[in-house]
Amino acid sequence: MLRRLMIILFVAFVAAPTLCIAASPSITADVAMQIINGCVAHAKGKKQSHAIAVYDEGGHPVALLRMDGNQPGVTEFAVQKAEAVASWHFSTADMAASTKQTPGFANAPHVVTVAGGIPVYSIEGQYVGAVGVSGEAPEDDTACAEAGVKAAGLSISRKPKG
Repeated sequence: MLRRLMIILFVAFVAAPTLCIAASPSITADVAMQIINGCVAHAKGKKQSHAIAVYDEGGHPVALLRMDGNQPGVTEFAVQKAEAVASWHFSTADMAASTKQTPGFANAPHVVTVAGGIPVYSIEGQYVGAVGVSGEAPEDDTACAEAGVKAAGLSISRKPKG
């Protein structure tokens, strides 16, 4: 009986951290590729070309793609948009509004005031990362990012679905 209890406790102790990690939403390489593929499909449907950068919840780059036809500067701008959102956890479009409302915010580190960078949330509303897109008009960059996030089964809104 004591041995059985020790085995159960051992399994619970060893499995508990794994279960916690698995339950925590994250942008893995696979999820990042789903976001990129969704964005690419959206862009091709509109005959557009973008650079797409995907960052995880810790602000680390996970995936980057420059579609054919874009200059390297477009790629760097997508990265800057994703880094900005990863730093502040709100969209670059909202950063533009914030620079008008908050004196000095425009000079803060990692602030980008051109739309195309968006936060990514789990379906439950937990922040899980950021996407930055560049290459077309800012509203098209944003639409592409949103299409990619939705294609990966994630949310562009902090509000949980339901």
